[in-house]
Amino acid sequence: MPAYLLLVLAILTRVMPHHGWLNFTAVGGALLYFGARRPWREMLAPLAALMATDYCLTVFAYHYSFAWTAYVTTWAWYLAVMALGFILLKTKTSWLRVGAAVVLGPSSFFLISNYGVWAGGTMYPRTLAGLATCYAAAIPFYRNDLLSTAIVAGLAFGVPVLVRKVRMERQAGIVAAS
Repeated sequence: MPAYLLLVLAILTRVMPHHGWLNFTAVGGALLYFGARRPWREMLAPLAALMATDYCLTVFAYHYSFAWTAYVTTWAWYLAVMALGFILLKTKTSWLRVGAAVVLGPSSFFLISNYGVWAGGTMYPRTLAGLATCYAAAIPFYRNDLLSTAIVAGLAFGVPVLVRKVRMERQAGIVAAS
């Protein structure tokens, strides 16, 4: 259930206006958690929900025509991040593994999506300097994606551990007092 609640949070953070937040969403952390906590057969649900969100945002919020080919990389990334959570965090969750997933998720999106913008668009010249400019322009988005993924994943994986620890200490205190 918490994985699906995080998915709803991820969608809400995508559709609420976040001007000035520069891509501060719960998507990366939610997908990592979903991959780690749900069976692989359920991965189509978040993919379909995020695909529908991409469509609605493109057509209704941004008023652009929708070309599914422009989103294939993003949709593949959604699956890849869930796979990363499944592979890295399903059997053993540690601070090191969560930290690695938090860095790998947003970093892979930064590298792949901005390369796609440079290679497939007309915004930047197709030169090494154009590629460097494209990546430099995306750094604020990357920083906030990394930060939001760290916050969401840190809370999603860390709060249950903290709650268990507090319960164990409370139970130990009750036993010691009696």
